Amino acid sequence: MMTVLHLVAVLLGGVFLLCAALWLVVPAVYGLPWIPTREARIRRALQLAELRPDDLLYDLGSGDGRVLRMAAGEFGARAVGIEVGPMQCLVSWVWNWFSGNKHRVRSRCGNFYRADFRDADVVFVYLTSTQTARLQPLLEEQLRPGTRVVSIAADFQHWQPISIDREALVFVYRM
Repeated sequence: MMTVLHLVAVLLGGVFLLCAALWLVVPAVYGLPWIPTREARIRRALQLAELRPDDLLYDLGSGDGRVLRMAAGEFGARAVGIEVGPMQCLVSWVWNWFSGNKHRVRSRCGNFYRADFRDADVVFVYLTSTQTARLQPLLEEQLRPGTRVVSIAADFQHWQPISIDREALVFVYRM
């Protein structure tokens, strides 16, 4: 016969496994596994994109929201994250709430391939080359002239970057 303590431990273990599965599996199903990047690399990318106060930045595949918080906290920008993973959305929302910049940061749970980000001044992505190729027509359709696109790790074919940091592997484009 199970004791109450044992039952609670089993239930908590099940909840932990469910959360871990949601954290890893949901983004992977969409081909976007959660791979965080270092803060120094994010900061460098935002500097190269010349992020300014009151710019509106979209982070496509925003994970735990670290880009959003840095954009708002260090650069004074408004930031919107779009993330398909429900657990990442929850973690991002909680961190954003307590960051002191909750009025400048929003997290949306959803598929960024179906999102509208026409009002963006800067779009931030950390994707593979396959994903940038899929995203490129959507960016070309939605973004207005002058919008900056900053990509970590993968470039956009047939676009000429306005700035590159080869050491951090950051590419910046202007529409």
